Amino acid sequence: MTLHLTVDNWAAQKVDARAVRFDVFVIEQKIPVELEWDDMDEHCLHAVAYNEAGHAIGTGRLLPDGHIGRMAVRAAGRGQGVGASILQALMEKARQRGDTVVILNTQTQAEAFYRRHGFSRDGDEFYEAGIAHICMRHEFA
Repeated sequence: MTLHLTVDNWAAQKVDARAVRFDVFVIEQKIPVELEWDDMDEHCLHAVAYNEAGHAIGTGRLLPDGHIGRMAVRAAGRGQGVGASILQALMEKARQRGDTVVILNTQTQAEAFYRRHGFSRDGDEFYEAGIAHICMRHEFA
């Protein structure tokens, strides 16, 4: 799959990032819509991945404190490197601004994906929106 990836502020990415997150989190995973949106979006860098047809198929955000979150890939884009491209782009932005570590909370079923990208588990399992999660971290060498 040929991808086009953009990383920009919320004003530039809002429409496409929201659409992907709504489809994945609210529709597919049945997370209540009021839990999906917070006041941090406008303070984050957002990555959006587009397929060759120009449709947004994945997104993620980098918070000012080095957390990566709201990673989501539409079903049609899964297993094709979309999530990896988004994660690597956000990690590179964190490294460029001088962050020494990135942290994320992930659904436990995605732990192996993040391990492949150098993340390690940090703490016990917890529940968020009724879904089992763990904290993971990656320290830049």
